[in-house]
Amino acid sequence: MYQELLNKEKKLALIGLGYVGLPIALEFARKISVIGFDINPKRVEMMKQGIDPSCELEKEAFEGCDIKFTSDLEDLREASFFIVAVPTPVDSHNVPDLKPVLSASTTIGKVLKKGDYVVFESTVYPGCTEDDCLPVIEQVSGLKMGLDFKLGYSPERINPGDKEHTLAKITKVVSGCDAESLDTIAKTYEIVVKAGTHRASSIKVAEAAKIIENTQRDVNIALMNELSCIFDKMGINTYEVLEAAGTKWNFLKFFPGLVGGHCIGVDPYYLTYKAEELGYKSEVILAGRRINDDMGARIAKKLVQQLIQLDKTIAHTKVLVMGATFKENVSDIRNSKVVDVIKALKEYHVHVEVTDPYADNEEFRHEYGEVLTTDLAKDYDAVIVAVNHDKFAALDEAYFKSIMKPDGILVDVKGDLRKKIAGIKYWSL
Repeated sequence: MYQELLNKEKKLALIGLGYVGLPIALEFARKISVIGFDINPKRVEMMKQGIDPSCELEKEAFEGCDIKFTSDLEDLREASFFIVAVPTPVDSHNVPDLKPVLSASTTIGKVLKKGDYVVFESTVYPGCTEDDCLPVIEQVSGLKMGLDFKLGYSPERINPGDKEHTLAKITKVVSGCDAESLDTIAKTYEIVVKAGTHRASSIKVAEAAKIIENTQRDVNIALMNELSCIFDKMGINTYEVLEAAGTKWNFLKFFPGLVGGHCIGVDPYYLTYKAEELGYKSEVILAGRRINDDMGARIAKKLVQQLIQLDKTIAHTKVLVMGATFKENVSDIRNSKVVDVIKALKEYHVHVEVTDPYADNEEFRHEYGEVLTTDLAKDYDAVIVAVNHDKFAALDEAYFKSIMKPDGILVDVKGDLRKKIAGIKYWSL
């Protein structure tokens, strides 16, 4: 398989062309023949024109690539090595939603042939690939893993907005259903991953490795958020404390903030869901999740309390929220915790306006029912810098004074502006 892919005698298919799938597809397409499949025809047409619907890649990234973009199932029959990179969200009750990954399994089952390979990259709980996806593939295809086709798992490590830690530079964890498949899958990824691969002993180990990467970060950020609540009551600036503690060589540098997106704020629930299914009730992980999920409401509550202290009638106050995406310098609004701040403020009857140079207005309105504005006022009672986009970090005190009332409050969630502000009522986490 590996050599046939290199010789372009066989093709690789990438199913799901979002933040994860498209960069992987294009990277492979510079070396081998690729079929890029997505169920959204509109996105497919954009990619045919060299446009990344996620606004992560420039047009040049599509140049020199041997790739066929399609939403037609029949085109997938040309492929022999399938990589699945579809989303794995949670529902409103934080229960894993496997519909996208099971739908992709059904799709593969319809086109799978003897001798083919299937590798999942979507973040799931340990056991999902073999216990949930595999039965669907086998039932639809009528083929048996090991005997007719090979199965593997290689967790994605794409970091949206990160131009330094790209696919080729990050060690790729790989796994397979047997020694042969592990070797083939590893060598296939090594075509594009210059940092090399780490061969996990089993598919479950690879799945678990991915899920704890983001769970570890989530728990550590939760600790920082809890510390910020404590230090706030003590009148201490959290970032000054972390700066001082960070002078020790083994102090881990995590920071407080809003934890959203489709990874850190979601993945831990996959692990705790499976743990509970097996009879174990998670304590530390779920405690961290509760702390992080409460931060939006905490920020809104503290701001409202400060506005009341200024003798303002809350229903007549106007607040500008700067930033709507889940992290800095990206357009992705999925699971943005900034929305929690907005909703909490509106529950207090505050008039809220939101601006973001990266987010798409129609997408934001469709997803959250909120409208973005570019026409900023000059009389905000408070401004919340919720996402530290580079464009916001470059602003100075004079700018904020120009859009706020004289007694306005500046809330700098990530603390990026703290050394720039002297003449405005200011606080950060």
